[in-house]
Amino acid sequence: VQLVESGGGLVQPGGSLQLFCAASGSIFSINDMGWYRQAPGKQRELVANITGGDRLNYGESVEGRFTMSRITSRNEVALQMNSLKPEDTAVYYCFARGYESNWKPYDSWGQGTQVTVSS
Repeated sequence: VQLVESGGGLVQPGGSLQLFCAASGSIFSINDMGWYRQAPGKQRELVANITGGDRLNYGESVEGRFTMSRITSRNEVALQMNSLKPEDTAVYYCFARGYESNWKPYDSWGQGTQVTVSS
């Protein structure tokens, strides 16, 4: 299963950006899909994910500012990021876990997209 990310870039503090991630391949199910991020010198942290039953989870540092949505018919997720802060600067990685059509489990990651919040 392959993941392709888009969006990201440079934005001023207080601004907004939107990220997209599309999954493709022999997908039978997507049981968990979302975003992690990693800033220089810091550990990778969960930003948001959506699990079976469309349960949304957000990292503490982004709750109330970021909104994740899922377009099930296209195996896509979007991450709307508002009120961005310099500390949101990081590489954002999309991930997806589930089963392929041949019932093999997969744990796929995107290539990462840079988000920079700076004046």
